[in-house]
Amino acid sequence: MSNIAKMIDHTALKADTTKDTIEKLCTEASEYKFASVCVNPTWVETAAKLLKGSDVKVCTVIGFPLGANTPETKAFETKDAIEKGATEVDMVINIGALKDKNDELVERDIRAVAGAAKGKALSKVIIETSLLTEEEKVRACEIAVRAGADYVKTSTGFSSGGATVEDIELMRKTVGPEIGVKASGGVRDTEGAEAMVKAGATRIGASSGVSIVKGEISNSDY
Repeated sequence: MSNIAKMIDHTALKADTTKDTIEKLCTEASEYKFASVCVNPTWVETAAKLLKGSDVKVCTVIGFPLGANTPETKAFETKDAIEKGATEVDMVINIGALKDKNDELVERDIRAVAGAAKGKALSKVIIETSLLTEEEKVRACEIAVRAGADYVKTSTGFSSGGATVEDIELMRKTVGPEIGVKASGGVRDTEGAEAMVKAGATRIGASSGVSIVKGEISNSDY
């Protein structure tokens, strides 16, 4: 179970997240030795201070949750977050551009963030699998690898669906063994988390991290 804990990005991304929630998140992350806390950019500085001296990383989200910002905006947001203490960034791709087969824009979008983060923070690319066809999922993963991302990630947790075992298997097959794969959205218990890992996930994004490591079932959406 401790191995699962070290793969969890303990997450609080809802719009009504308060400082008390962030403090609790960071305390739990330290106690259970999670990989990171994943918070909105406004909370990066707070989380970095609370976790100073611990092994828990500070992850934040870029262009979240729609992915419809420009590459330049996402690059600025990435640099700003890193300056404030983020060591991992999860960016949402330009989903409309992918569907338009404008792969050049999708690659430029990802490269802007991966380039801004390089050497300073891990970059994870959210492809929002629930909105994509299988061909689009494969293409998104291939572009992310080409653009220099460290991870591909299934979902924001704020769209029409979350991670599935089938999507994790497809993403792992597409990116190969060297790139990380993060399952997020709807992973609520130990069994679900272990199924994702078996399928090829190397990170789990969940607000249910404590339930997962304690063998309980959470009713959280993310």
